[in-house]
Amino acid sequence: MEGENGSVEKGLLLVNSEETSAYTTPLLVFSTFIIVSASFTFGVAAAYTADTMSSIMSDLDLSLAQFSLFGSLTTFGGMIGAIFSAKAAAVFGNKMTLLIADIFCITGWLAIASAKNIIWLDTGRLFVGIGAGLISYVVPVYVAEITPKHVRGAFTFSNQLLQNCGIAIAYYFGNYLSWRTLALIGIIPCGVQVTGLLFIPESPRWLAKKGRDKEVEVALQKLRGKNYNVVRESREIKISVEVSKQNSNIGIRSLFKKRYAHQLTIGIGLMLLQQFCGIAGVSAYGSTLFKLGGFPARIGMTVLSLIVVPKSFMGLLLVDRWGRRPLLMASAFGLCLSSITLAVAFGVKDVPEIQQITPIFTFIGILTFTMMFAVGMGALPWIIMSEIFPMDIKVLAGSLVTIANWFTGWIANYCVNFMLVWSPTGTFIISALVCGATILFTWCIVPETRGLTLEEIQLSFANI
Repeated sequence: MEGENGSVEKGLLLVNSEETSAYTTPLLVFSTFIIVSASFTFGVAAAYTADTMSSIMSDLDLSLAQFSLFGSLTTFGGMIGAIFSAKAAAVFGNKMTLLIADIFCITGWLAIASAKNIIWLDTGRLFVGIGAGLISYVVPVYVAEITPKHVRGAFTFSNQLLQNCGIAIAYYFGNYLSWRTLALIGIIPCGVQVTGLLFIPESPRWLAKKGRDKEVEVALQKLRGKNYNVVRESREIKISVEVSKQNSNIGIRSLFKKRYAHQLTIGIGLMLLQQFCGIAGVSAYGSTLFKLGGFPARIGMTVLSLIVVPKSFMGLLLVDRWGRRPLLMASAFGLCLSSITLAVAFGVKDVPEIQQITPIFTFIGILTFTMMFAVGMGALPWIIMSEIFPMDIKVLAGSLVTIANWFTGWIANYCVNFMLVWSPTGTFIISALVCGATILFTWCIVPETRGLTLEEIQLSFANI
């Protein structure tokens, strides 16, 4: 057994040196762009309610509870999509799963844009959510499996970048377009992806799992460049897949064995913390928060639309330089301070002597919260999830983690309006506590995966 482990480790070192010299080819960049393009519609869906609440409620005569249900149906649909996402990717491949997701999203956006009553509105939102649930698992995993280790973090972070592009578009054009026209914008990236999927390769690791060994090398050669020797990397992928096949009869109960406890705790823990950090209120109901704080909503949403994408570029540049752990803790620390700022802003709103600070504190709090979430907390849980699970449990574990994210997101999105009615100050005090817990959680149990191949990451967990 020790001899086998030694040979695997030597193989990893050889792959390590080869992979570092792999080129960032035009096809790799193009493939990543096509894969993450659907994340744009994910972003539009996440921010769609931020500036359309009053107009939709007025046009369709909805109550606050009805609109809260509508807003939360994306995350409920995402939970449904997440149940099938990993299994669909394992059976049909990443490309076909993304195509299915695009069909759901296009159908959903058309239903919203043409809705005459709440049934069509909610059905469309649910369909968009199902598509987003499929996208949320497949996109980071697909990108992680096609990219070499020295750019994997940055390329996977582009998923969050495109999400933020969608959020920015929804924030900005939500000020000027009708809610029906805004829904049609979500269709555009789906059309781009459907066309682009015809020209990009499938994941080499999925091809190896299906026994299509020749296609593994062909796909790697296209992705790495014609001068790159794919033999060693191809062999290591096949070895990793063969090892996972020996454990392929793993059931849901096996996930909770001690050997997988660390990875599962990290994956689920980060997803819960991401959803309960307060992003549901700031992202989905930013306009409402500006109005509560007495700051002009149109100005606030326009400024948010202008800063969210540039700030994502900072995260993209830092993720492979700083590493996952430092960037995640820095992001959580910034979110904690932002939540405290918002709690103070709403807390002094009715104090005559200092109530004039509420509008500016509200603006600063929402602005910094959005920026710090875009830098790290938005993307890093998904990046880490795509890296830490071995092939033999990736389907089950990936599904479970993604479901956990969407389920908690549904709870947060549905409850946030009622929490703001209860107490805006109390809502953001809770957010600050969650962000503080994120720092401790990351410090204590989240490992650094920067600079390691996916196979090396699995070995590091095996040696803990």
